[in-house]
Amino acid sequence: MDQNYWRKCIVCKKEINFSTKYYKCSVTSCDKKRAPAQFCSVDCWGVHSSTLNHKSAWAEEFHSPSKSEWQSAPKVRIVTGKSSSSDSNSSNENLPNDILVVVSKMKAYVKAKGDLNTSADVSDALSDIIRHECDKAIERARADGRKTLMGKDF
Repeated sequence: MDQNYWRKCIVCKKEINFSTKYYKCSVTSCDKKRAPAQFCSVDCWGVHSSTLNHKSAWAEEFHSPSKSEWQSAPKVRIVTGKSSSSDSNSSNENLPNDILVVVSKMKAYVKAKGDLNTSADVSDALSDIIRHECDKAIERARADGRKTLMGKDF
């Protein structure tokens, strides 16, 4: 990839050139390793800050790398192994197999929404669906370099 700029401002999408100053948000949750928030100006940082309602934040000035520094930096590669179904089953044996929903509230919702009764195996099936979606969300959070699962991971 032979581009003539380092990155783009996340607010105005203006190109941030090599060997120039740029700004980052002082709030640690905005400074993600794999998806950093960089701004071409303090004004763009101000738009970001007001949008996210940061209480105590400031724009920190940095200098982008030169083109040769950027090209010589090691590239990040995310390698995930393909796990077979036997591997995933053996690792799941140690995990709790509890019901993950409040059954009475789920039954009340189904009754109110569809005027239906709920069989006993629905809570098990729904818990399996929740576990599967949580597993996918955990992988997304890890790929983003976070140790906190967030709504956007789902």
